[in-house]
Amino acid sequence: MRRFTRTLITAAVVTGVTAGTTGWASGNSQEAVTGAPAGTGAWRAAGLPDPERMGPAEVARFFAGLGPVRRRELARTHPTVVGNLDGAPLELRYEANARSTRREFGGARVLAHDPRGRGQVALVYGDLARAEHVAVIVPGSDVDADHVRPLADMAASLRRATGGRTAVVAWAGYTTPVGVGLDAATGRLAEAGAERLARFTDGLAAVRPVGAAGPSVFCHSYGSVVCGLAAHELKAKDLVVFGSPGMRAENVSELGTSARVWAAKDPTDWIDRVPNVEFAGLGHGVDPTDPSFGARPVPAGDAVGHGGYFAPGTASLRAFAAIAEGDVR
Repeated sequence: MRRFTRTLITAAVVTGVTAGTTGWASGNSQEAVTGAPAGTGAWRAAGLPDPERMGPAEVARFFAGLGPVRRRELARTHPTVVGNLDGAPLELRYEANARSTRREFGGARVLAHDPRGRGQVALVYGDLARAEHVAVIVPGSDVDADHVRPLADMAASLRRATGGRTAVVAWAGYTTPVGVGLDAATGRLAEAGAERLARFTDGLAAVRPVGAAGPSVFCHSYGSVVCGLAAHELKAKDLVVFGSPGMRAENVSELGTSARVWAAKDPTDWIDRVPNVEFAGLGHGVDPTDPSFGARPVPAGDAVGHGGYFAPGTASLRAFAAIAEGDVR
């Protein structure tokens, strides 16, 4: 009976959304940027291995077989490819992206920068190669290379909360929805983002020391949909969702991950007004903070609004820092 009731409610929501926002939402519809990095045509023409046929581990082996002079030559002549190849040496990617972006991102190092579409970027705070612990933050709607400040602020706040001991990546590495239209209500962009996120964590595993712990992945709003779809492939030790509309799963076991799953939602977050249902491709399912979902709760009672979870002094930020540093069981 409960499932039947939820289906009826969802049908009503779908009808309202479709009837009331289709015209507006279609104007904000985004095309997901996928596939090989920009500049791959010239890379292939130079006789170099096809990036679409190499996983991050193979990319790592390719660069391991090159001398330092050849590596730097490739970074200089093909910066948009080298700078976005998951599995390539970190310092080489930083060097390549410094050439191709020619932009400042508040002191962060640029691990990836894809200029296509609205632009994608991955910013690193701390020493990603040597830090014992790594955190990756996945954003929700309206974040891109030109609108990365809210995400960058989250990353900087988390790093400060860990006393600078955790390296944090602000990963705006997928095409996010714009506004609260049909893109945000469906999983289309999240599916494309999930593939890119899984490859990104594979790339971290390929360049980090053997035996190093996987990252803690923090997923905000629509980013939690991305993380839910990627969960079964993510090389992560923790999966933390906050302000989530759902993860496209009924419970933690459906995520298919060995990572610990955590969830937070503050009492003033507007996401609480979004029906946690899924029908005909619209909606993202069960609220991860619902006890029935099975996630570990994160205290967030003093956070304010949809974006306040990383505010200094909040219980949520303290909990996030403890999770990132492995100080919780």
